[in-house]
Amino acid sequence: MKKNLFRVSALSLAFCFLMGWASCSSEEQKQTAAPKKASTEAPKAGKELPNYRYVDQDSILKNYHLSKDYSEEMLRMQSNMESELKRHENSIQSQANSMQKKMQNNQYLSEEAYRSDEQKLNNMQAQAQRSMASLQKTYENAVMNSTKAVNDSIESFIKEYNAKKGYDAIFYKGATLYIDPALDITNEVVEGLNARYNKVKK
Repeated sequence: MKKNLFRVSALSLAFCFLMGWASCSSEEQKQTAAPKKASTEAPKAGKELPNYRYVDQDSILKNYHLSKDYSEEMLRMQSNMESELKRHENSIQSQANSMQKKMQNNQYLSEEAYRSDEQKLNNMQAQAQRSMASLQKTYENAVMNSTKAVNDSIESFIKEYNAKKGYDAIFYKGATLYIDPALDITNEVVEGLNARYNKVKK
């Protein structure tokens, strides 16, 4: 009767990847960096800059208010997932402890009574798995949608921005091995993005 009765650690193992993943994600998203300073390097005398510019994508994502707002929302969702997982684990452990105590004190007077508690424990484990799977799917969809929203917003702004500037190309810095710092327009783009976003929020 005791065989395989109290293997409640299976649930924790099933979701340990979630805890680790949420914790790692939280730590990465909590890191902040100061806005990238505009280059003080002036073009060399008599040197005409080419008609293209570049932006630092990481700096934009860290300083664009829309991106920061979404990051905070993702952190809240991760925190809720961790709390829900902990709640399920505590409930299951409490049920397992109760059954163990009954076994030790010979309080199970019939096979039926024991089977009833065992079924309750199994149901709690199954419910926890369904609940956490649903929360994880919701979180993944939210990450996908927020990423698309931020990227679409940046792309839309760059098109409007360049309609006025008339550059031949605007690159991401990460796509180059080296590029003249004098061509960096990251700060200008971040300021424009935030000005537009703040205006919409008002």
